Amino acid sequence: MKNSIKLAIALGLLFVINGCTGKSDYQLVQSEGAVKNVHTTSRSIEYKILKQDRLQIVLYKDPQQTSEVGGTISESLNNDKGVLVDTAGNVILPLIGKVNVAGLTQTQASDRIRLHYKKYLNDPSIYVEVLNKRLFVMGEVKKPGVIKIDKEKMTLFEALANAGDLTDSAVRNEVMILSNTSKGMQIRTVDLTNFDTMRYSDLMLRPNDIVYVKPNKWKKYRVASDDMTAPFVTLGQVLQPFVNISYLTK
Repeated sequence: MKNSIKLAIALGLLFVINGCTGKSDYQLVQSEGAVKNVHTTSRSIEYKILKQDRLQIVLYKDPQQTSEVGGTISESLNNDKGVLVDTAGNVILPLIGKVNVAGLTQTQASDRIRLHYKKYLNDPSIYVEVLNKRLFVMGEVKKPGVIKIDKEKMTLFEALANAGDLTDSAVRNEVMILSNTSKGMQIRTVDLTNFDTMRYSDLMLRPNDIVYVKPNKWKKYRVASDDMTAPFVTLGQVLQPFVNISYLTK
């Protein structure tokens, strides 16, 4: 009799779980339509400066001289965190004042700042680097969170390695990458299980990309079953002392 009751409960639980088709409250980044892959190129990967970014700007007055990071640029601004790009997309620099750099690549920003300094200095050279480049890894990885990028780009494998690798519940054939582009939010998926369909360009990540590793169906079932059985476990814990008292008083 007890086995029949257990079997009925198990079948009922599976029925409820399987009946929960459609969107899940547990899984992120769900879409009603098919996800279209957007292939990346070396040009699309190149980072463009955003408002509120922090830049390291190094001025060389002459190629034969040493950099003046500790002099003209850094000391004048008195900020070890770099130069802030304001809400209008400008940086404010000694001698030349405001320069709009938002939307430019690091190379383009260097060229624009150099032209401004060229009015006052002979053969200036400018180096620009974004200091706060990072991307985000979420979902079924062992250490989800923010990953800093100290170069122009990072591969998906590097990002997952920095996040401690995938968990046992990870879906490996549909890792999602969300990118905010000039055309809006775009999504592409990468199948890590199939080398033949893997393209190197699809593995390249840009700063501010979001990598999301989905949970498999068994993880969803475990979470759903835990949510359904939790009230009964709590009720059992509450009633257990009374059951013990009743047993002792017999």
